Amino acid sequence: MNAPASAADTLRSTLAGVLDGLPPRQAASAVERLISNYRGDTPTHAPILRDRADVAAYAAYRMPATFEAVRAALEAFADAVPQWVPGSHVDIGGGTGAATWAVAATWDGERPVTVLDWAEPALALGREIAGSHPALRGAAWRRARIGAALEVPETDLVTVSYVLNELSEPDRAALVDAAAAAARSVVIVEAGTPAGYERIIEARDRLIAAGFRVAAPCPHSAACPIVPGTDWCHFAARVSRSSLHRQVKGGSLAYEDEKFSYVAATRLPVEPAPARIVRRPQIRKGQVLLDLCEADERLCRTTVTKRHGDLYKAARDAEWGDAWPPPGDDQAVS
Repeated sequence: MNAPASAADTLRSTLAGVLDGLPPRQAASAVERLISNYRGDTPTHAPILRDRADVAAYAAYRMPATFEAVRAALEAFADAVPQWVPGSHVDIGGGTGAATWAVAATWDGERPVTVLDWAEPALALGREIAGSHPALRGAAWRRARIGAALEVPETDLVTVSYVLNELSEPDRAALVDAAAAAARSVVIVEAGTPAGYERIIEARDRLIAAGFRVAAPCPHSAACPIVPGTDWCHFAARVSRSSLHRQVKGGSLAYEDEKFSYVAATRLPVEPAPARIVRRPQIRKGQVLLDLCEADERLCRTTVTKRHGDLYKAARDAEWGDAWPPPGDDQAVS
């Protein structure tokens, strides 16, 4: 695999260039307005990104976070299908192409890539940015209405990131069905909120009904063990904060955590994780508490102590979202 940090660094430096000439105050104002639109629960019927200024500001602010969230989901998916490399990729509602960068960071080599979006300014900037990544220079950027009438080209992999929240429920269902009909594997990412998780569960159910198997994050393809309304499944990806991030949000930290929910499903033979760490591990004196979603369709808390030897060391290094136990270590902990 490519080093994700290298792709992330290239993306950040390229995005810094697109803000040249755009006054910082104008960029911050555009980001604040666009964030309020994207966080709304009402589906939109027109592109939110209207012009180059909108697209440049929002891309500089959001692309790194989207890239890191999608890359984390793809990494978990790749671990579950270790012998597979997608031969082609379609990114639905891809805008400026963050998910295409994440795919290129996960699997080596070039492949046919198609980005579908209804905002022409986003596609234009995405094409421009992609010129700095050798694997993406030949990508096709096509304008398409994202909804029930969308025609998805046949492909190995479809990604859909931060798109379902913009659609009505019938359009969401139609889009997921179209992705399932066109692709061998589908990875969908949404905001790590209760509403985002609900959209992911809806999509997960439709993919399973279409004959897909869940590869990640779930260790099974049965019903989610979370009782509706009591909690939600989400994860976090660490994102380096740009000067625009700090200007819009304030604060001095050099990073922030992007919360996201996702499902990766496939028609391929799959080896899902034995269990998944679904909360940040709690490290205490001589022990680590891990909250797990397990293959037997239940949530549980496992305590790993020093007496577990190498497994304890692994637990201290484990992160939210990791598979458990680590690959190659089948020691059970009750």
